[in-house]
Amino acid sequence: MEVTLFFLRWIHFLAGVTWIGILYYFNFVQTPFFAETEAGVRTGAIQKLVPRALWWFRWSAMFTFLAGILMYLIELQRTGGGVFYSGQYGVAITLGGLIGTMMFLNVWLVIWPNQQIVIASANQVAQGGQALPAAAGSGRRAALTSRTNVVFSIPMLFFMGAARHYPSLVNPSSGGHGFFWVLCIIILAALEYNALVGAQGAMKKPLDSVSGALWSGFILTAVFYVLALGLLG
Repeated sequence: MEVTLFFLRWIHFLAGVTWIGILYYFNFVQTPFFAETEAGVRTGAIQKLVPRALWWFRWSAMFTFLAGILMYLIELQRTGGGVFYSGQYGVAITLGGLIGTMMFLNVWLVIWPNQQIVIASANQVAQGGQALPAAAGSGRRAALTSRTNVVFSIPMLFFMGAARHYPSLVNPSSGGHGFFWVLCIIILAALEYNALVGAQGAMKKPLDSVSGALWSGFILTAVFYVLALGLLG
């Protein structure tokens, strides 16, 4: 079991670094570049560069998720549900894992399908046709969801790291677990709702800018941290 957990953790780290690295590339490098470059260069990049990056992006997300959920189930079985969910490790890894699962689902169910429409539109334009009418809306939806994943990534990494390296974060005898989880789920659901149906223009501050997305992620982390200290400490 020790060897199995080690290799699962190694895969989880390796795939996770690839996934989050490409997520940050899309948001910190590619999107600002596309906003400043000429239409022809942008179309060529969408045809040839973006599909390659998206392949690594979605499959690294898949392997990160699969390795993570297997580790989670093994630890849950070894510890027992009651002890696991009341302890510091279980609380921190469950919150981090919940956020990571939402990010994974965003990749496969929102970002990738919408980017397929954008790529198909770019291919059609390159062949002399007209852009697909749905391409602009799909691009905005993918961009907003991707920015939301940037926001999510910061507390996700914080609490996954805290699971092993911040043992005093949660007091197992605390009675505030139910309230803590209700508040966390409401906050995450509101942010995810905005990613799925919100208008990016209405979120210019923070999600239309890289700095705004980063600050939102740090603020979200601080909110969860304060909730954990106040309700579970």
